[in-house]
Amino acid sequence: MLIVLADAKFDPAQADDVAAIARPMIEASRAEAGCAGYDYAFDMLEPGLMRVREWWKDEQALKDHFATPHMVVFLKALRGLKPKSVTIKCHELGPERPMPNA
Repeated sequence: MLIVLADAKFDPAQADDVAAIARPMIEASRAEAGCAGYDYAFDMLEPGLMRVREWWKDEQALKDHFATPHMVVFLKALRGLKPKSVTIKCHELGPERPMPNA
């Protein structure tokens, strides 16, 4: 399983615009065959900082995701909002284990 973690910084005044382009992207991505989870959230302490978490079955599923029509639409709209910064990292997830001290 692959985990994608991303941060995007926007002007806090753009929060509604970001949500408007994010919602259809989230809905379409969650419907993809290889998607195990997909969500965006604004940071509670840093207005304008959107955090993204994605779980993908494998690398092919992630590659397929980047080739979808909704990704093309989303990226175009995202560029139009001119985020202050965007960082994206991909991690391979190891086996699940119990949470220590839980």
